[in-house]
Amino acid sequence: MGSDKLKFSQKLGYASGIVSESVLYNMFYTYFIIFLTDVALVNPALAGTISLISVLWDGITDPLIGHYADRKEGRKRKLLLFSALPMALFFILSFFPVQGGAVRSFLFYTISAMLFWLFYTMYTIPYYALGAEITQDYDERTRIRGLSGFINSFAIFIGCALPTLLVGALMGKGISVARSWSLSAGLVGLIGFSFVIITWFSLRRIKLVKSPGSEVSHDNILRNYMEIIRLKPFRYFVIYIVFYMVSSSISQANLLYLIQYRAGLDPDFIGFALVALIIGFLVFTPITTRLGTKYDRRTAIMIMFSLSAAGMLVMKGIGVDSAAAVLALSLITGISAAAFWGTFYSFAYDLVEIDEMVNGIRREGAITALPQFLQKFGAALGLWFEGLFLSALGYNASLPLQSPETRLGIESVSTIFLAGMTLIAVGAMYKYPVTKERFLLLERALQKKKSGEVYSTEGLEDLIDTGNRAPGMPKAENQL
Repeated sequence: MGSDKLKFSQKLGYASGIVSESVLYNMFYTYFIIFLTDVALVNPALAGTISLISVLWDGITDPLIGHYADRKEGRKRKLLLFSALPMALFFILSFFPVQGGAVRSFLFYTISAMLFWLFYTMYTIPYYALGAEITQDYDERTRIRGLSGFINSFAIFIGCALPTLLVGALMGKGISVARSWSLSAGLVGLIGFSFVIITWFSLRRIKLVKSPGSEVSHDNILRNYMEIIRLKPFRYFVIYIVFYMVSSSISQANLLYLIQYRAGLDPDFIGFALVALIIGFLVFTPITTRLGTKYDRRTAIMIMFSLSAAGMLVMKGIGVDSAAAVLALSLITGISAAAFWGTFYSFAYDLVEIDEMVNGIRREGAITALPQFLQKFGAALGLWFEGLFLSALGYNASLPLQSPETRLGIESVSTIFLAGMTLIAVGAMYKYPVTKERFLLLERALQKKKSGEVYSTEGLEDLIDTGNRAPGMPKAENQL
């Protein structure tokens, strides 16, 4: 269907766009709360609330930007270019020290974070939506996301490890802690800006697959999204995304607290923990891709997530109170992270073809926006929960040593709680009906439908909500 096979250079150019998204995302989720609590001296519960508000606001803008991007061909590439500079600038402001009391800090960090996430969405929605337009081949999409996941492992290291290493180096030269964080955010913001430009140039050389008459034809945004939400596979995809993202954001936000207050290690040890996480990405991303192409992505996720959850429970039994234990837990966390980020948008792309079959229209932007909204909603809940957990556990940033109950509670958050969230995601994926075999049946039926030929929906009952059948689409039993 269309220009499905791409040159490696084209896949590499598109896949490298993950760097812009990942370095900013990972620095924010790893350090924003601890910057607020330990540098800006914001109350932990209030810091979690700032994160919740800003990320939920970003989630609200996802559907709007997704709908807008679908309205005109070529708009997606323009949007991601437009977003580059303001996204970087407001990211830097989110790590800028302010003085003047709790109200001023709350307003400043909430507004700057909200604006960062707004322009972040203007980049990521078009970027990921274009992945459904550069190819419609199931395995090619899996390979592209696998390549992107491999590149992402290095981007994660930059976003997670570089800030604290740079802050330590700058403070060693006599620069204040607050200014060191600002300079660190400035460098990460520059990296993010640069890769947006690189991605934009690489996308200009790829011919996009677009079905005739497939642009959004009506302005009712609510109707657009309700049609997508009613797709049968979407309900399980929702559960999968939200529960994994809650666990993922808590894992990132809790890591430095785990290192300092449970394992009793220097904060700089986070660099070694992130190396272990990256090793997990590098090892398990190609394994996930291999499983996804040999069987399907659904099977790959269930296997990898189950391994990760089991490892977390084992680590709780052992105790995460040493350097070796922190490294082991980080590696185990990397299993599910590699599986999720290596396949996430490929799952969303499958819904594009299901939507086209059911509703007769292609909406790459809207269908990318909904999962991204759910991703951010889950991540925002995770950050909020982290702030609430810290408050409930009695965490006090002014104390050099936390109570035994607080230290054990921090460990339980990163093990038992995260394992539970991960296993719920496994259950949702078990119920998710889009297998590779069914998708290939759908692809053949859709090609015949668009060519005006007789086609069958037999075997697609779990994918297609017949109550939402597009006008003129015959029932399965009337096809043959």
